[in-house]
Amino acid sequence: MSLDEGLPQEQVNELVDETIEENEVVLFMKGTPIAPQCGYSEKAVNHIQRHRDDVEAVDVLVSNEEFRTALERHSGWTTIPQVYVDGEFIGGSDILEELDEQGELAAELNA
Repeated sequence: MSLDEGLPQEQVNELVDETIEENEVVLFMKGTPIAPQCGYSEKAVNHIQRHRDDVEAVDVLVSNEEFRTALERHSGWTTIPQVYVDGEFIGGSDILEELDEQGELAAELNA
């Protein structure tokens, strides 16, 4: 299967559901924390890593459109990155930045 084809929507839906359910903090991003593939994803990684080391990161680029569809079911948003803490949608990089500026991100990530 080429990357152009992406993964089946049902498979991505299950992956997203299980990842959100089974991990305390999840970052759906473009690329990886070591090699982010967009500025917004890099910004999200930087904000999170200031406050905690353990985060489950999922690279959506393996099946971008299917991940957007699956994530929209949880958050109502189609933009990437998206962060979830204890199964709850927190936001994207701009929300993380606002929470960090307000001094609330550490508490939110370590709830």
